[in-house]
Amino acid sequence: MSMESNHDLLALRDTLREFAAARNWRVYHTPKNLAMALIVEAAELVEHFQWTTPEESSNLSAEKAAAVRDEVADVLIYLVEMADVLNIDLIAAARDKIVKNAVKHPATHIPVN
Repeated sequence: MSMESNHDLLALRDTLREFAAARNWRVYHTPKNLAMALIVEAAELVEHFQWTTPEESSNLSAEKAAAVRDEVADVLIYLVEMADVLNIDLIAAARDKIVKNAVKHPATHIPVN
């Protein structure tokens, strides 16, 4: 991920801080509450794919794609807010986890780029 992407993530975090502060919501943004909100939004995302075939899930109507986009945004928002409250650098955490996953699940072949 580029430095620009990291900057975009920090800008999103700052926007979310301002949004919550303007509504006096920060008091409710505890790790417990944010984890619960995150899982609710993830469940709402999953609901759009429940009982669909793999092909249907890959070929969404414009209306369904817009609804899925909104749910993905909600999941990202709560994830960014949780990371902020817990002082987690999401980019660094993801990079570290990729390294751990590479050790745990070594590639069986070298991908061709």
